[in-house]
Amino acid sequence: MTGELGTPIQGVTLYSFTRAFHGREYDLEGLIRKVAADGFGPGIEMIGFSSVRGFPHVTDEFAGQFSDLVDELDLVRTSLAVNADIGIHRDRLLSQDELVEYMTRQIEAAAKLGFPVARVQISITPDSMEQLAPIAEKHGVTLALEVHADQYASHPRILALRDRFEQVGSPFLGFTADWGATTKAFAPSAVEAYRRRGASEELLAELVELWDGYYAEGPPADQGVHGKRFGSFIGLAAKHGRPDFGIDFAINGTGLFGPARVEDWLEIMPWVKHVHGKFFGIDEHGEEPSVPVRELIALLVEQGYSGAVSSEYEGWHWNHWESAFDIVRDEQAVQRSAASDAGSRMITDPAEARRVLAAHHALPVRR
Repeated sequence: MTGELGTPIQGVTLYSFTRAFHGREYDLEGLIRKVAADGFGPGIEMIGFSSVRGFPHVTDEFAGQFSDLVDELDLVRTSLAVNADIGIHRDRLLSQDELVEYMTRQIEAAAKLGFPVARVQISITPDSMEQLAPIAEKHGVTLALEVHADQYASHPRILALRDRFEQVGSPFLGFTADWGATTKAFAPSAVEAYRRRGASEELLAELVELWDGYYAEGPPADQGVHGKRFGSFIGLAAKHGRPDFGIDFAINGTGLFGPARVEDWLEIMPWVKHVHGKFFGIDEHGEEPSVPVRELIALLVEQGYSGAVSSEYEGWHWNHWESAFDIVRDEQAVQRSAASDAGSRMITDPAEARRVLAAHHALPVRR
């Protein structure tokens, strides 16, 4: 990196408030206004398919209304989450040409809505990313593939993508670093949710013990190891006479709470274009007990990262007794405190955020 400290940009993804959105407490405009009013920006990220009716088709009317709203509220577009749904047909997977066409329409949608980044998913191969690079360049949209548990930065699939990005040399290819790949504990809020659903204390203790053991071992070396771990969570639930918890344990234990270490991100840090500040809750001490937020922010600062961090609260899946808005507020306070402790700050001024984000995306890869 440059040796200069980074100044990450504070932001949020609307995904954090899925429960309120699906419960129709807010429509899209109302939710965006809530984000601005509560000071969760200036950065704003949203998911194309869940936020825009008919996506990836975006009408001129919707694009105009969205742009006017964002400008009125002085928010800064950071990332549009797009999907690589190669299995959208019941009887077959998309061909390479079909996938490129499908992704092209989503890249065009991101550009029309004014987002500098389109978050793509791990089902996109190095060949596909290379083929999409000139399309991304044409539309001025960076494709940032999400590194999400059970993957991690030093996983062979991610390193293969990194190596291809380096070969292609396009500044429009990179990664979205999802903090869920580097958690340090099975989220206490998830444990509490299982308790409220009737799980015994013995089962919950063994659940945490099982995950802690995998954390000690480190992330799975390959999909075979991942599969064995997935199965062990199912087996644990069955052993205690609660097979109904099995799949849930397995999905959360392997797909949300990744056991890689913070320093693992150094493998791909020069290619990180966007960050998902994944987290699951805030404890009575005002800290995130399962995600090392302070260490992760310190790493970004030390590595000169001045892109956006979208707070991504995913505890909404199970936590129905606390306000997602309050939890995001408290987590962003941790981020700001961590940036200060690291000798820098989180950018919260919209005008500065626009300048810094534009410079961040204009930079070539710095190895």
